Formats: sequence, C-alpha cells, structure tokens
Amino acid sequence: QVQLVESGGGLVQPGGSLSLSCAASTSAFSLYTVGWYRQAPGKQRELVATITSGDSPNYADSVKGRFIISRDNVMKSVHLQMNSVKPEDTAVYYCNADRRIVGDYRLTYWGQGTQVTVSS
Repeated sequence: QVQLVESGGGLVQPGGSLSLSCAASTSAFSLYTVGWYRQAPGKQRELVATITSGDSPNYADSVKGRFIISRDNVMKSVHLQMNSVKPEDTAVYYCNADRRIVGDYRLTYWGQGTQVTVSS
C-alpha cells in the first residue's frame, strides 16, 4: 500500500501563484506515473497534470501554460506549481500514483486531497 500526502493548498487571489506538493511512501516511486487531479463541487474529478516515470509531462488544456508539474525521485515527491490562477481552478486537488504491472493490472493510489480556493 502506497501512502500519498499532499500539502500546500489554501486561499489565493486570482492571478496569484500556489505550489502543491505530494510525498509518497513507496521506494518504487520512480516507476510510477504521478500527477494531480481535481474535483470541484458538483463536478467529476478531472486530470490536471501527470508526469511519467520518464519525466514526460501531460497537462489538461485548461492549465497549459499556467501550471508546471515536476517530480523528485530522490525525495519521492511530485509538485504542481500553479501560476496565473483563476476562480475556476478552485477545487480539491488529489495526488495520484499509477503503475501498470502486467496486462491490464495496475496499481493506483490517491491522496486525501487538499483544498485550493481562488478568490479575491
């Protein structure tokens, strides 16, 4: 079982910046695709950004050019730098770690979530 612990959420003004971090408990962290998803009230959880074990990032169109995802395999952590935030970025942000083992069998883990509120 892998534990993911998020930190860094809070209240930020529109146009401001915020950084999220997620620390993982697994020594196999470098083998996982890790990333961030978010869920706003009344909406489904959606992908924000992921980064593969090979350091290839993927972003939702809504955050491209504003958010930056990075990982530190030594510290077993993934970070999300959120810039030029908008009110529509308000949501609970969840850290995710995913790894394909064989065939369709995957290991997927979620953090407990951290609230991000963009408001003046």
